[in-house]
Amino acid sequence: MQLEKRERSLLGLASILIGFLFIILLKAQGASGSQVTRQDTAVPSLIQTEQENQQISSDNERLQQELEKYAQGQSASSLANQQLQEAQMNAGVIAVTGPGVRITLDDSKRAPKEQDDLNSYYIHEQYIREIFNALWNGGAEAIAVNDQRVTTNTEVFCGGSYIQINGTRQMPPYVIEAIGDTGNLSAALKFYGWDKLGDFQQQYGITRKLEVLETSTIPAGKLRNYRYAEPIKEGT
Repeated sequence: MQLEKRERSLLGLASILIGFLFIILLKAQGASGSQVTRQDTAVPSLIQTEQENQQISSDNERLQQELEKYAQGQSASSLANQQLQEAQMNAGVIAVTGPGVRITLDDSKRAPKEQDDLNSYYIHEQYIREIFNALWNGGAEAIAVNDQRVTTNTEVFCGGSYIQINGTRQMPPYVIEAIGDTGNLSAALKFYGWDKLGDFQQQYGITRKLEVLETSTIPAGKLRNYRYAEPIKEGT
C-alpha cells in the first residue's frame, strides 16, 4: 500500500514529536533521579549532625556531673579539714596563739626562819593544779606550764625536788600561760588559793606574778598511744 504524500508527512511529523517527547521524559527521569540522590545524601548528613549534637549534649552532661562531684568533693574535703582541726584543738595537739595571761610562781630565795614552816617557802603542785582549775573556770581555751601543754592526760604531782608534768620533771620557776579573755582569766584568779599565795609572797618571799599578754603561744601537746581503749561503735 502506498501512502499519499500528505499521510507520509504526518507520519514523519508524528515520529519527530514522539522522539522529542521521549527525550523530555528521559531528562525528567534523570532530574528526578538526581533529586533522590541529593535527598539520599542529605538524610545521612542530618543523622550525623543529630548524632553529633547528642554526643555534645552527652559530653556536656558528663562534664557538668564531674564538676558537681568535684565541687562536692572540695566541700567535703574542706569540711573534713575543719572538723579535723577542731578535733585537734579540743585535744590540744596543735599549737595555738591568742591573747592571754602569764603567771609566774617561784620558790622563795629567802633563808627560812627557824619557827617557820619550810613548806611556806616553796611552790607546791597543788598551787599549780588550783590555778589550772581557776583558769579553766575563767574560760581558758589553752593552758601550758613551762611549755608543757595541759591536756586531759596531763598529770601534776610532786616528785620530791621537782614537779612531774606530762612525764617531765619541772623545776621552778613555773610559768603558766593561758589563752582566753584576759579580763575573765584575771578575774578567775581571785580565789582563796591565789590570795593565799599573795600572803606567802609577802611573808616568805615566794613569787606570784600575773601578767596580761596581747599574744601568747601555747605549744602542741603530745599524742597519746592507746593500747586498750577503743572507740565505741555506733549501735553497739
